[in-house]
Amino acid sequence: MAPSPRTGSRQDATALPSMSSTFWAFMILASLLIAYCSQLAAGTCEIVTLDRDSSQPRRTIARQTARCACRKGQIAGTTRARPACVDARIIRTKQWCDMLPCLEGEGCDLLINRSGWTCTQPGGRIKTTTVS
Repeated sequence: MAPSPRTGSRQDATALPSMSSTFWAFMILASLLIAYCSQLAAGTCEIVTLDRDSSQPRRTIARQTARCACRKGQIAGTTRARPACVDARIIRTKQWCDMLPCLEGEGCDLLINRSGWTCTQPGGRIKTTTVS
């Protein structure tokens, strides 16, 4: 038995392309929104991870990872104890205190080998930061 030729039009044949183009338009808009929202504004930083280790008495070790979108001539650094874009010269010359890494009212001193800095609070508490 031979199949009969189709002469009529199908109702679902025209609905499928419009649904498909609407679906793809939505997917493109959603992906553009995700891409736009994940972008940082130029000259800004955000903390991605923050780990604290308080296993030793009277000592807390904190490690943080930041994501920055720095302008030309800048690099990720620290200002007022927050990640920030700073002049690349500061990093090259290891003059860490030029970044103003300590909070207001704290004193900044370079470590002897320039591997980091210390922030001294008025009460005598010292926070040491090393760069790796």
